Amino acid sequence: MPTIQDVQTWKGQTLHGPDNDKIGEIADVYLDRQSGEPEWLAVKTGMFGSSLSFVPIQDAATSGDGVTVPYDKAKVKDAPNAEADGELSPEEEQRLYQHYGVSWGEFDYDREYQGDREPVGRDTSGPTTDEAMTRSEEELAVGKTSRETGRARLRKFVTTEQVQTTVPVQREQVRVEREPITDANVGNAMDGPAISEEEHEVTLHAEEPVVEKRVVPKERVRLDKETVVEDRTVTDEVRKEQIEAEGDAGRR
Repeated sequence: MPTIQDVQTWKGQTLHGPDNDKIGEIADVYLDRQSGEPEWLAVKTGMFGSSLSFVPIQDAATSGDGVTVPYDKAKVKDAPNAEADGELSPEEEQRLYQHYGVSWGEFDYDREYQGDREPVGRDTSGPTTDEAMTRSEEELAVGKTSRETGRARLRKFVTTEQVQTTVPVQREQVRVEREPITDANVGNAMDGPAISEEEHEVTLHAEEPVVEKRVVPKERVRLDKETVVEDRTVTDEVRKEQIEAEGDAGRR
């Protein structure tokens, strides 16, 4: 079986079948959980390398223009699907080993798997696979998307209103003053003819309000956005499988 040192340069190389037919490009090498030794080749297959298939590494060998395995392209492409998440589960490994007809021995993970053990009982609904049923449940996978909910805008317009204010103004008015003849003003009183006709005029002034208008800036107004967080409850129906035993299954 190839070692860690052997497969260090295999990533990116071409994988060939027994007749040197091209299977695909080696995308990754998966290691055994316990020993840390190479165990699987993840190979890009299909048109433009759009699919990923797994091939046992134990019989792989370096060839002149890549790596060779004893399986043809059809065998590799028909291998059971497995998640390319960096590690294969024991169930995935079991299905793959059964597909390639390779003895996969014992694995001591969450439970114990015995290699090449015949399943207990048979499957009445189709081909017998293994000794257990898989119970699955649907779970809600809730995501978020952004959508437009409305628009806001600022609009400026002109209105007219009546404004009233009080302004103090001044005006002149005539007041008649009379004074008796005294030694102080007798000279002015005797100036001029003794008897005559005469007029005396005084110009009067008054203030009047004068209105003018000027534009005065009062405030600045703008639009802004803020993000608020609120909880939304999502409700949907999910299905889940139930397994029950019938007949004599409860007897010891």
